[in-house]
Formats: sequence, structure tokens, C-alpha cells
Amino acid sequence: MSNTVTTTPALDTSKTLAAEPRGRTGAARLLLGRDAVMIYALLAFVLYGMIAIPRFASPVTVGFLLLDVIPVLLIALPMTLIIITGEIDLSVASIAGLTSALMGVLWAAGLDIGTVLAISLLAGVAAGAFNGFLVAVVGLPSLAVTIGTLALFRGLALVVIGDNAVANFPPELTAFFTSKLGGTGIPTVMIGVVLVALFFGVLLHFTPFGRGLYALGFSKEAATFVGIKVARAKFWLYVGSGSVSALAGIYWTLRYSSARSDNASGLELTVIAAVLLGGVSIFGGKGSIPGVIAGVLLIGTINFALRLGRVSDVVLIIVTGTLLIASVVAPSVFEAIKRWQHNRRLRRSLPQVPASGETNATAPGVQERK
Repeated sequence: MSNTVTTTPALDTSKTLAAEPRGRTGAARLLLGRDAVMIYALLAFVLYGMIAIPRFASPVTVGFLLLDVIPVLLIALPMTLIIITGEIDLSVASIAGLTSALMGVLWAAGLDIGTVLAISLLAGVAAGAFNGFLVAVVGLPSLAVTIGTLALFRGLALVVIGDNAVANFPPELTAFFTSKLGGTGIPTVMIGVVLVALFFGVLLHFTPFGRGLYALGFSKEAATFVGIKVARAKFWLYVGSGSVSALAGIYWTLRYSSARSDNASGLELTVIAAVLLGGVSIFGGKGSIPGVIAGVLLIGTINFALRLGRVSDVVLIIVTGTLLIASVVAPSVFEAIKRWQHNRRLRRSLPQVPASGETNATAPGVQERK
């Protein structure tokens, strides 16, 4: 004899997380992403400066502001690609200083300015290749390597030029590096900077090499498995970083018409702060060129506004350090909040386990046998 037992309907778990928020797509992703947020923050601060800070809204301010951010912007471009792969380069400012010192010595020795520029640029390429060899070929940690070369290259700059300063570079060349485009206040050299930014933007976002860098940042093993030549990619990234750092050193020297061993000292802090503030993850695998450009301009604008307010350089360093810490901590905090919200929705949506002692339900249509 068998009796049919009344059972509860089977639970449908196919829509367990139907209320879970979806990732942004299309226009929402462009308008609400990290890049867009940085651009909104930049525009908001510029608007505030124009209203509240005397002499901020003028072509002169635009000119000096852009002249100040050019070396940071140049170095931040290859630094973006390096950090996306999960590595870092702390020697960039020292390479710029070594380039500057070498320029001064070669020019004082009577070499043609074209030859001086070519040799100085090659020195930056060699310094980047040295970093790349130690990181990519030997396999040493990039943090340890570039901390060491930070001191090494700065020491070499001091050996090359000592405590001297060379300041008699060709006037027409130094005038070009401080010239403006008409009455706009925009420096003429910004044309070259825009071309460099376009190159790195296209390389990162529109080429297989750039897409491979994101994969490399997420997992070296997975990147190798799909055919990415990890060592080669890292090596050329450091070569590019050294080359652009040399360009920044050349710009720094000719803008101020002064070659010294301490030129660009401490610039790596501002560069890394701007890159991380622009949305690049310090853990790798995330970031974009537009966000980094907005981060560079935001930090540069804040620092310039503080200088207009007669704020000391010590406070500027504190502000930069604070932004650096915030750009590292904030994404981790937001990620932890999102994970907590996800787990909370998951617990609410999953079917509840019957308490002990209650009658166990059988599936619909199944008869209990006695």
C-alpha cells in the first residue's frame, strides 16, 4: 500500500540572482566609468579655480600649467603600460636627470647640439634596456630593480657633471621650448606631446600587443598560454620608458636652460600618483590612457592652484602623497563594498535549508514507499 505525500513545489533556482546589478555597457560605460569620473573631477576643479582663484583663468596660467605637466605627462604614458602589466619603474626621474647631466657635459665639450640630443636620447634607451634586461630576462622583481637603478642613475648623473650647471644652450632652441601657439597660451611642444600620447593610446587600446598587456597584468601564466611573449613585452616596455624619460630630461633641460644632476628629482612620485589616480590598478590588468591624462592634468592643476595661493612646496608634496594613497586605497574599499553587497544578495536569494525535525519534502510526482 502506498500513500501519496503532499510535497512542496520544487524550488526554481534559475533566477536566484535576477536582481544582481549588471555591468555597465554602451554609453553608460563611457559616461560613468573611471575615465569619465576623472574628467568630470578635472572640469569641476578647473571651474572652481576660474571662479575662486585670482589669475587662474588666463592664457598665462594655461601656458605655465601645461609647461609644468609636460614631463609628468610624458613619463606617465609608458608608466601606464608598465603598471598595467603588474610591474613598476621607479627610475624614470633618475633617467631624466642622467640625460640632463649628459647633455650639459657634451654641450660644454663643444659637440653639435644635434649630436648632443641624439647621444642623450640613446643614453635613455640604454638605461631602459638595462632595467628591461634585469626584469624581463633575469627575472628580478621590478620594484627592487628600479629602486636600485633609481640610485644608480642619479649617482651616475652626479659623477658625470658633479655640482656644476651648464646653462648656455642655444637661445633659439630654449626659446622654442617655452614658446606658445599664438595667444592661446598653449606651449608649442604640446603638439609633440599629443602625438606621443596618441601613439601610446593606439598601442594600448587598438593593437593586439596592448590587449596582451591587460592579459599579462591579470595572469602571466595565462598570457604565456595564449601566446604572449611575456619577457619580450616587458623588455620593450622598459626600453620605451627609458626613451620617454630621456625626452622628458631633454625637455626639462631646454625649458629651464640648465643641465644639473638633480633635475627632475622626485618626479617619479608625481608620475605614479597621477597614473594610479587616473584609474590604473597597482595590481595590474586595469587602466587606460585617457584616464591617466585626466589624472596628470588634475594633479598638475591642483598643484598650480596651490602655488598661486603661495602654498609651500612641502604642502604640495603632502598633497601628492595623499592623492597617491587615496588612489590605491579607494579602489580596494569600493571593491570590498561591492563584494559585501554581492554576498548579501546571494544569501537572501538562495533557497533556505529546512530546519531539523521538519518533514523532508520529496520531489513532485514521487510517491513515498512504505
